[in-house]
Amino acid sequence: MEFINVALPKGRLGEKVLSMFEKAGYTCPSIHEENRKLIFENAEVGIRYFWVKPSDVAIYVERGAADIGVAGKDILLEYEPDVYELLDLCLGKCRMAVAAKKDFCDNTNSTLRVATKFYRIAERYYAEKCRDIDIIHLNGSIELAPILGLSDVIVDIVETGKTLYENNLEPKETIVEISARLIANRASYQFKNALIEKIKDALSLQVKR
Repeated sequence: MEFINVALPKGRLGEKVLSMFEKAGYTCPSIHEENRKLIFENAEVGIRYFWVKPSDVAIYVERGAADIGVAGKDILLEYEPDVYELLDLCLGKCRMAVAAKKDFCDNTNSTLRVATKFYRIAERYYAEKCRDIDIIHLNGSIELAPILGLSDVIVDIVETGKTLYENNLEPKETIVEISARLIANRASYQFKNALIEKIKDALSLQVKR
């Protein structure tokens, strides 16, 4: 039996993704048991799952440790892994946006200070606008930056915007819509094409657009 190795993102999104796989026919009873196992497989359907940090899924897939996986479009845009993007699962929908204080007005005569952990996305976005920027690379509590005067704006993922509004910030521009994507290792897609396409087709029937 040839297995398809699947990297699942830990957390709420991963639980939804697993549910989609199981509804598509790729069940794995052992993954629901209380144990400390790291890898779960069901030989009957030829599937092997493992949980990884969401931002690491693309690395496992790109390097071939996983044949397929599910990663956010934000990760794919930021890190540009050498993988195939097969399907938009329409899960984890949000957007990458520019946000700032409600009264912020961009002075194009000065360099725009941008706080973000998605610096490649920010760089590309402002390069297209020919805007001179100074990127401040932060890993957490991005919203604090404009509040404390560290930056003029932030580039971050926005879901409801509640945190922004509660801190006198608001989204100013949407850069790109974000959702979870099914990705595949390039070599695996070539050598296990029929199996991967079968999974993709089964999952596409579960997608709620």
